[in-house]
Amino acid sequence: MKVKYDREVDILYIQLTDAQIEESDADRPGMIIDYDASGMMVGIEILNASKRMDRPTMVELEVA
Repeated sequence: MKVKYDREVDILYIQLTDAQIEESDADRPGMIIDYDASGMMVGIEILNASKRMDRPTMVELEVA
């Protein structure tokens, strides 16, 4: 998994796999979910991230 925040366009992208994106769905306003050919999630794009999150530049990963 990779997380990237682009300050210039205020987009946070969470890449779940390296699979090629075949389809994208704007399920909710400001959020785009990318899928591969088999329908598995590839990534999540959050538009206007600084308005939707407290600190989009701070990422914390917890594995249980």
